Amino acid sequence: MIIMGEDAQRVKDRDAQEYNISAARAVAEAVRSTLGPKGMDKMLVDSMGDVTITNDGVTILQEMDIDNPTAEMIVEVAETQEDEAGDGTTSAVAVAGELLKNAQDLLEQDIHPTAVTKGFHLASEHAREQVDEIAADVDPEDTETLKNVAETSMTGKGAELEKEALADLVVRAIQGVTVEAEDGSHVVDLQNLKIETRTGRSAGESALLSGAVIDKNPVHEDMPTDFEEANILLLNDPIEVEEADVDTAVSIESPDQLQQFLDKEEQQLREKVDLIVESGADVVFCQKGIDDMAQHYLAKEGILAVRRTKKSDLKFLKNVLDAPIVTDLDSVTSADLATGSIERDEAEELFYVEGEDAHGVTLLLYGSTDHVVDELERGINDAIDVVATTVSDGRTLPGGGAIEVELARRLRDYADSVSGREQLAVEAFADSLELIPRVLAENAGLDSIDLLVDLRAAHDAGDTNAGLNVFTGEVEDTVEAGVVETAHAKEQAIASAAEAANLVLKIDDIIAAGDLSTSGDDDEEAGAPGGGMGGMGGGMGGMM
Repeated sequence: MIIMGEDAQRVKDRDAQEYNISAARAVAEAVRSTLGPKGMDKMLVDSMGDVTITNDGVTILQEMDIDNPTAEMIVEVAETQEDEAGDGTTSAVAVAGELLKNAQDLLEQDIHPTAVTKGFHLASEHAREQVDEIAADVDPEDTETLKNVAETSMTGKGAELEKEALADLVVRAIQGVTVEAEDGSHVVDLQNLKIETRTGRSAGESALLSGAVIDKNPVHEDMPTDFEEANILLLNDPIEVEEADVDTAVSIESPDQLQQFLDKEEQQLREKVDLIVESGADVVFCQKGIDDMAQHYLAKEGILAVRRTKKSDLKFLKNVLDAPIVTDLDSVTSADLATGSIERDEAEELFYVEGEDAHGVTLLLYGSTDHVVDELERGINDAIDVVATTVSDGRTLPGGGAIEVELARRLRDYADSVSGREQLAVEAFADSLELIPRVLAENAGLDSIDLLVDLRAAHDAGDTNAGLNVFTGEVEDTVEAGVVETAHAKEQAIASAAEAANLVLKIDDIIAAGDLSTSGDDDEEAGAPGGGMGGMGGGMGGMM
């Protein structure tokens, strides 16, 4: 009996599991070489010819043209990790791929997927409990530890060459937007932190500014540009002649009528400017347009005006100045104004705006070229996220693969207390975590087997902080070396990897209405397990 359409495809049982595992591992393999201080970069060219050069895991996976439903599930692991922790995306995806590889070995031994997924769940729960036990508490005022967290995040990325100076900026920026809640916890308000990028200088010249940076010019050359104490108006209403909502036509029979029409427009603009003058404003940041005649009047009144201010800049100015955004110029009053200082940098064509009690800071990043500054910004964003997480969470872990080896050791001890076939899955989970130090060593051109043996020996001897120094090829105390990570990111990576692996393993039947792809393209079917299942072709083919 035929119950499916002609174009429908179906893969069952072992073939479906092999298909899914292969797709997920392909994604993990694509980013493995980017892991660690010695990780390599990827060049990604989109359909428009735009080039992105990065070793940021989530950026690579988002830019790749992945056309496979299972692979998309693994990409979600990276996106979730980025959203929740800000860093550790490559680790999360790599561990998920390794979990599925080891699970495949268990499946070939006729261990049921349910036993494997249960074992992985038990291992994930236990590993996260152990993370909390191993983690060291850190105070939000502990600048040195926070700098180490930032430097560890930036190592191996575009920000590495100037990581000491940039880490100092990142920590100061986070501390500048951190407030203590009533219950004693610390809250980092990243909405009050803005990053502005510029090219033409080295990264070492980057600076942290108290207030906002506006990349705009005055609308009129005769306007003043510097104020020590200015009344500032934030406006989301055009200073232009009001236009009718429908198409209109005006019949003019004489030059006098034309002049009357022009005079009326000029009067409207004059009235709008008068409203601004009467409010007492010295500076106007307008999100909409400003008519040429209005620019002239504003300049005559000695008022600085900036038009087409970006919406994001206007919202940030609202935080910096603690001022409302006025949406109707007719209702503006002196109460709508904020007090702050304005300084003009003619060389960079920037305005520096600072409020009396500034509620925001701006990180001004420099890079030699657009590609450099883009990668620098990605690295700084990750550093900001992990430092913010560390301040909020208050826990750190040893880096350099130390925590993975320690967790693997403890999981193997825990496996002895697990009955049934789940014990093998717990041991497989432990083996999967050790992928991180192995890949760190491989990407640095070191012998991963020998170093893993040395790491295990150090941890068996009780050295919880023993990790890999990829620059010397030695095992050392990573906490003393300043290589530390945030505990929350590690917990999230373990949880995401385990859940993604379990989700894939529980699938034993794939039924597709047509070609197995997420884009719906009519690509030729790729030779996947199970007789012609497509989807590994179009987007995944170029990954391997």
